[in-house]
Amino acid sequence: MDAQPSTGDPTTTHRRTIGPYVPVRRLGEGGMGIVYLARDPAGRQVALKVMRPELAAQEEFRARFRKEAEAAKRVARFCTAPLLDAGRDGDRHYLVTEYVDGPDLSSVIDAQGPLSGSNLDALAVGVATALAAIHEAGIVHRDLKPSNILLSPLGPRVIDFGVAHLADTLAERTGTVIGTPSYMSPEQARGEPVTSAADVFAWGCVVAYAATGRPPFGSGPAPEVLYRVAHHVPYLTGMDERLRALVEQALDKDPARRPSAQRLLDRLLGREEVAVEAATRIVSDIWATSAEPTRRAGTAPDGADGSGGAAPDEAGAGRTGGRRGRRWVPVAAAGGALVVAAAVLVLALRPFGGSTPQKGPLATRDVTFNGSSLHVAIDAVRRRGTSVSVQLTVTLKDGNRWWPRDLFGAEMSGAALVDPPSGSKFMPASKDGGCLCSALPTQFFHPGDVLPLYATYTNVPEGLEEIGFDAPGFGLFAGLPVSPE
Repeated sequence: MDAQPSTGDPTTTHRRTIGPYVPVRRLGEGGMGIVYLARDPAGRQVALKVMRPELAAQEEFRARFRKEAEAAKRVARFCTAPLLDAGRDGDRHYLVTEYVDGPDLSSVIDAQGPLSGSNLDALAVGVATALAAIHEAGIVHRDLKPSNILLSPLGPRVIDFGVAHLADTLAERTGTVIGTPSYMSPEQARGEPVTSAADVFAWGCVVAYAATGRPPFGSGPAPEVLYRVAHHVPYLTGMDERLRALVEQALDKDPARRPSAQRLLDRLLGREEVAVEAATRIVSDIWATSAEPTRRAGTAPDGADGSGGAAPDEAGAGRTGGRRGRRWVPVAAAGGALVVAAAVLVLALRPFGGSTPQKGPLATRDVTFNGSSLHVAIDAVRRRGTSVSVQLTVTLKDGNRWWPRDLFGAEMSGAALVDPPSGSKFMPASKDGGCLCSALPTQFFHPGDVLPLYATYTNVPEGLEEIGFDAPGFGLFAGLPVSPE
């Protein structure tokens, strides 16, 4: 099993084989171990994660390793990099997963900016599909983040779900909180038990990041980020409105109020009990990439996603070379089969129109309410047929802490569109027994907090080019231009 040290490429391994696998080059390194691109006995490429010897020497770690490996093998092979094998070679324990040829999400966003259109839709559905499969196997990922999502030619693939509880051994040994602050749930930040609801919260963070290019709770020193996660509302300005309502639900501070991963999938595709296999086919159909390999010898991912993590970031199994290793360009879905599949997502995801952000707000106003100074910005008014959506943000500038429900109640059902010439008013549309508008959070706001809101209206005459918006406490914003989708 042992081999002579290699010469030449510094990223190659110092052993010719680990178990039956032949390492080719090192892909990355994290707190749990080293990840190699390797070949199996049939010559196929795989990702080989070798655990650190000091961890493998612990009996508790070895017991967890066996348990987690068996659980991970049960995960359905949909929108994931499945675990293929787990074994031991001397004092080395290793996991083998499918090798995914594609960059991670954080690399793509860093290089090219936010996703949009069908690729954003496919990402949201694909990651939800992966979580549904992972949770069905009784596993909680615990560290879902952009660097653990690889963008393959067939769609997004979630990785590193096979080391969920193995990370606990590292946490107990080092006293470190496992997770990445910008994508951790409030209960994780508080050190409470972690359930599948934490993965749903991370899904909301990931989708918001993919849509806007920034984590919804910002980045920076871990304590600051974790405080915002636990106490602040997410900053979702500029997010595609087709997804924002569902993301807001996923980011609820109370894990009991978040939808399950399966419910996310059902809502995204507008069906009940969507099978992960069917969802995977839809994702593959609408996912389109054009990649030009430009790999350079020796490049490897650094395992960091730039979010100020509080724990060692596990180098993801299955990813290609480093951030310069591949140029990934999303392109629009086209052709009969792709158009049909994309239409399924568009109809399900778009309760109202508009995916192109406005440059600057349409109108702004400062108001005072119960001693709190609020800045209100109408960000967009967009039309699709006779449906009109209004997007706005409210910022607490200074003064007392603010309870948004004092203004609106539980939701924005009292905010009206107004046709000034006729005096006609339009109230938010209803859906599933509720308002097709933002639900108001159940926590106080503090100076600097930002609340994104939306409301959707139907049966608005198509001839109206300008409209008024009247919200409780904010007054009437008249003469707002209505933009077509």
